[in-house]
Amino acid sequence: MLHEILLSLSGHPSPLLTADHSAPSSIFSPSERALLSSVAHLSELHHKLIANTAAIATAHHSSICQAIATSISLTHLTQFQRKVLEVEDNILRKDSASVGAYNIVPLTAIVQQFSGWTRKMEWFTEIVDFMMRGNGVDGRKCSGAKAINKLCDAVQTGYTDIEEAALSLVEVAETAWLKQVSAWILYGRLPSFGREDFFVQNTTKDLEDYQVNHELLPVFVSAPTAASLLFIGRSLNHIRVRGISHSTSPELTVPSSRLQQLSTLKFPINSASFTRVIATIRLSLSQTTLQKLLPLTRVVDILSLLREFFLLGRGEFAMALITEADEKIRSRWRRADNLAYEKRDGLGDIVVKEGEVSAILARTWAAMGLLQSHNEDQDEDEQLELARDLVRLIIMKGTSTAPSKSSPLFNATSIAPTPFRNLLLSVPVILTLQIPSPLDLFLTPSDLQIYSSINAYLLSIRRAHIRLTELWKVTSLRRDHPSPPGPPYGSSKSGQAKVYTLRKRAKQRSVAMRRVWATSSAAVFFLGETEAYLQGEVVVGTWSGFKTWLNGERPHPSISKSTDDDEDIWLEAALESAQSQTESRHTHDPQTLADAHRKYLAALSIGLLLTKSSFTDPLYHLLQQIDHLVALVHRIHSIWQSLDLEDDEGVVDAFSDFRKEEKDVKGQLVLIAEKVKGAIEELVRSLREIDQEKEGWESGFEELVLGDEGVYVASKVGRVDRLLMKLDFRGWFVEETNKDSADEDFYDAE
Repeated sequence: MLHEILLSLSGHPSPLLTADHSAPSSIFSPSERALLSSVAHLSELHHKLIANTAAIATAHHSSICQAIATSISLTHLTQFQRKVLEVEDNILRKDSASVGAYNIVPLTAIVQQFSGWTRKMEWFTEIVDFMMRGNGVDGRKCSGAKAINKLCDAVQTGYTDIEEAALSLVEVAETAWLKQVSAWILYGRLPSFGREDFFVQNTTKDLEDYQVNHELLPVFVSAPTAASLLFIGRSLNHIRVRGISHSTSPELTVPSSRLQQLSTLKFPINSASFTRVIATIRLSLSQTTLQKLLPLTRVVDILSLLREFFLLGRGEFAMALITEADEKIRSRWRRADNLAYEKRDGLGDIVVKEGEVSAILARTWAAMGLLQSHNEDQDEDEQLELARDLVRLIIMKGTSTAPSKSSPLFNATSIAPTPFRNLLLSVPVILTLQIPSPLDLFLTPSDLQIYSSINAYLLSIRRAHIRLTELWKVTSLRRDHPSPPGPPYGSSKSGQAKVYTLRKRAKQRSVAMRRVWATSSAAVFFLGETEAYLQGEVVVGTWSGFKTWLNGERPHPSISKSTDDDEDIWLEAALESAQSQTESRHTHDPQTLADAHRKYLAALSIGLLLTKSSFTDPLYHLLQQIDHLVALVHRIHSIWQSLDLEDDEGVVDAFSDFRKEEKDVKGQLVLIAEKVKGAIEELVRSLREIDQEKEGWESGFEELVLGDEGVYVASKVGRVDRLLMKLDFRGWFVEETNKDSADEDFYDAE
């Protein structure tokens, strides 16, 4: 019986322990059955652990879980088997601790020797079951990070034996995790085994772009540390894949200091010490390799290009692009009208093709070059040449305008999905940038998506403003054209009748256009003030603060010069020393620049109200109605010209009924003018709600209190209440409401 018990504890199933001894005819007493049940439970746990750890060690997808299972099997289960052999040896040697008088071995003595192992084996079984079934909530398998977090929680138990076992398994798990991390942060390579369990994953679109899966991160890795890990590995992988470095392989140039930094980590890993080690490795990489590949001057150049062309710093570029786009649309409509007599599918010819979109940008660059050629004294514009090589105008084939979810800064403040990109042409087009090779360490595709969204937003407002102001260039709409005849013909009866007819016609048209001109003036004022706020305050203020931080400039108080020459000399020397220390202290590494740039884009998007769907959706509706209003004004102008030819010169178009078209267009003008006024009123109401919420100040500028020295903090620019003080349309809304009935009576009389 003793031999059977020891064999079952060694992991071999025994019918003696698995049989049912609850029958009255059983040879075991109740106390013996209780003792055998505890031994059977321990034997069952041991047998289950042997099978499950072997299955995990051979088939689990996570190398960390495999390491934990192997450690349980080779270390702790081996210790248990040694304990079984030790008890057996004591029995054979007739040790008094196990063998009593008359060579009797009490069952209680054997059970007492294994009493401390029951709790440990139950805990090992819990850990193994957790690794096999996962978290049990969403059905996914257990990851290495979840296993590490589970073990770290078990360290804090009140049992000493469980704590010691948990500490040993934590060391094994974290060592396996560090091996994966070291391959990434030292060589820029993903682990060859267990890649799907690693927290850095390839994006589906680009095999050379990576993102962090925060669900696969242990609890001691913070979000900024994860961003540093991603940046270090992505930079090394970029250098290795693109062949930028002059060395043959990154493995040959890994400094021993980085390996020494990793070797200083103690288990269990502390979050503060791990963050310090990763920050040291990142700084070492930036000072040795990345600082030469990506100097600050090149970063400032590309950011200035984005500021000038994407954020409309150069107004002439926006003007030229809008002009060329409108000319292309007009030419397509004229072509469709000409083909309409032969083909009835004229609308299919209005759609702009991708080659024509590229031609629009090419003609824009030609117009910019022509403007530059007029200034003979001006030097060659290198920024314009760089933009000509990198900036692209493309048709957007996707439907998403928001940045990717991998950007941690836009989880709470995502850009509204309002399709401003549809307003420039008849197809959704965006302005994008072809990122040069070293600069993709700093700029990401999600950053360019934000720039494209902001560009489409600002460009659509500028376009509507230009189209409205161009209505005032149509002189015949604002003045009597042709003018009434003067004397001597105007004094005759026929001349007086002519004058009366022309003046009556001009008065009727003036009354018909009164509401249109009032609404257009209000829309021009609204767009002008809104554009001045967005461009003059938000964009300029945010960019100036970001550029000041890039250059490491700090405002110094003005000190009046003393009359003593010696004091001036010492003072200048002290100021030069302080300035040199400041410049050396503010040398930013590429990841700091990338993080600050994302904060800059987040602050810019919030300040431009581009994250507020309650503002962007009514604004998009207003811009659409303005396009409709401008088209109707040009249509009524062409109708009146045709009617003037018909009445004055007798030129009749037999295929058109201009009287009926005039009546229809007048009615549409009234409706569209009312819609424009309603859209402006809704936008002002939305601005008041945004001013009451104050969300931009709370979410975008919290780090003003918590930020450390040298960390970029977005400037406080753009106050909505200042814009609301200028947009006071209350009197216009009230007056227009009172005049509605009178205008309707006038049109009914006509």
